[in-house]
Amino acid sequence: MKSATGAGEIEPALDILAYGEPMVEFNQTGEGGGRLYLQGFGGDSSNFAIAAARQGARVGYFSAVGDDPNGRMLRALWEEEGVDQRNVKTDSGAFTAIYFVTHGPEGHAFHFHRGGSAASRLTLTDVPRARIAAAKVLHLSGISLAISASACETGFAAIQAAREAGVKVSFDTNLRLKLWPLERARAVMRDVMRLADICLPSYDDVLALTGIAEPDALVDHCLALGAKTVALKLGERGAIVADAHQRHRIAPFPCKPVDATGAGDAFGGAFVARLVAGDSLLDAGRYAAAAAALSTEGYGAVAPIPRAAQVRAALERAQ
Repeated sequence: MKSATGAGEIEPALDILAYGEPMVEFNQTGEGGGRLYLQGFGGDSSNFAIAAARQGARVGYFSAVGDDPNGRMLRALWEEEGVDQRNVKTDSGAFTAIYFVTHGPEGHAFHFHRGGSAASRLTLTDVPRARIAAAKVLHLSGISLAISASACETGFAAIQAAREAGVKVSFDTNLRLKLWPLERARAVMRDVMRLADICLPSYDDVLALTGIAEPDALVDHCLALGAKTVALKLGERGAIVADAHQRHRIAPFPCKPVDATGAGDAFGGAFVARLVAGDSLLDAGRYAAAAAALSTEGYGAVAPIPRAAQVRAALERAQ
């Protein structure tokens, strides 16, 4: 599908257009007594976009970066990964967000520097309506909406543009209570789930949002709100994928994890990419579980995300 952008201009078709905040990552390694950090990349929606692109999807990104070295590194990354960045603006009055990942007995912890970032300053005038109309799926997350009031308003305008154009909406909860109060998050995410075609909640997120502890009941809750397809990520317990007509529990894929940073984003990007490619719900779920598991076998949110050939080889070995 293609959409006109003006006289003589045609938007290239996309499978997925993702919206949100990209970040540069500094991930603590086990060397130097914990004082050495590996520079990488993150931001849940950017991770999602790269994961989908590595599975063969045609992916674009809608965001902003600062006019700084970190923003230029992200642009080089998207260029290398084949993620279309024509809708990523450069904001010379703001910075590109960064974060640090530390590791301890209880797992990994995140420390962010993002308040006032370039992506948080996006407004309604930045919504690329023709670009959205040229995609099959618009993807965003709770973080996309939580980083600022204007980013939230922009996200809802993008959702409206998608629905008006007949474009599906994909939504990952990614609840971060350091960014907004629980009641605000609960209200906003409830509204988005009502509008979403594909909902990608994590168990801990929807437990905090709803108080419902039983996984199948959480899936029922998301479907009842209006989500057409739900992929509930259960971490070490695998996942549940469901729609109004079928439900499948996806077993955890065997792996040797060292860092789970971004695993949920890898799952989501792979899952939506395979749905767009025509996979059944069950096959897309199994594929995504394998991709997410493989992504935990290295440090960082982006570098360990597997490509399609790696995922397929792992699935064949597991048969």
